[in-house]
Amino acid sequence: MADLDDPRIEEFVGLRDADLRRRREAPGGDLDGIFIAEGDLVVERALRAGYRLRSMLVDGVRTQPLPDAVPVDVPIYAAAPDVVLRITGMAMHRGCIASFDRRPVPSAAEVLADAVRVVVLENLTNPTNLGVIARSAVALGADALILDPSCCDPLYRRASRVAMGEVFSLPYAWAPRFPDGLDVVTDAGFELVALTPAPTAESIDDVSFGPDEKVALVLGAEGPGLRPDTLARIDRPVRIPLHGDVDSLNVAAAAAVACYVLGRGRPA
Repeated sequence: MADLDDPRIEEFVGLRDADLRRRREAPGGDLDGIFIAEGDLVVERALRAGYRLRSMLVDGVRTQPLPDAVPVDVPIYAAAPDVVLRITGMAMHRGCIASFDRRPVPSAAEVLADAVRVVVLENLTNPTNLGVIARSAVALGADALILDPSCCDPLYRRASRVAMGEVFSLPYAWAPRFPDGLDVVTDAGFELVALTPAPTAESIDDVSFGPDEKVALVLGAEGPGLRPDTLARIDRPVRIPLHGDVDSLNVAAAAAVACYVLGRGRPA
């Protein structure tokens, strides 16, 4: 197809404007109840996680087969290069873009019930950082993700793309605004551990937990970190010792280090 206004691809339009897209996919928006995944691997992992595929948009010049997991009855539209460019801002979009139905998000209490290691995020608004954190969490032994209302959507296209689709296999839930929203985590028996550059914090080198101890790694936004009233609720502030004049790590890099430490001793 060569017409951007074709109603069959309406769900894919607007990907270049992140704020507009979030509004369209938010509750009450005209695309409420769907999310967009980009790339063969990400699409395949969404399918394997049980999300229902609505339709796909592929490059009109594509020659390689679609992922095996794609159902045969799903509508697949081929777009001309200029249409792809106008939708995504790129001449290529990793082979395909797919529209999926969302599923009901469980409560935080439900997600925490069978978890031992969880990552808890406050005001994490950057989807790239969230995607890296989700991928690290899955790879390094975390069982779930808990987000406060100011975090971005873990199913947002860029987040799932950066996470290489691993976000679809990571249970997640929303909690009320922190610090009160942390109650559901502590009520489930988790000790709250937070990263901070404060020199008075315990070195992460000295942190050790048994494989069955319930631990929640609490992380804040890139730059400001956790809000002071949230930090005041933390049971165990820890720091990553740094060299040179570097005062802190990117939050996603720091999360990977901490997830590795907290995951030591857990069965792979």
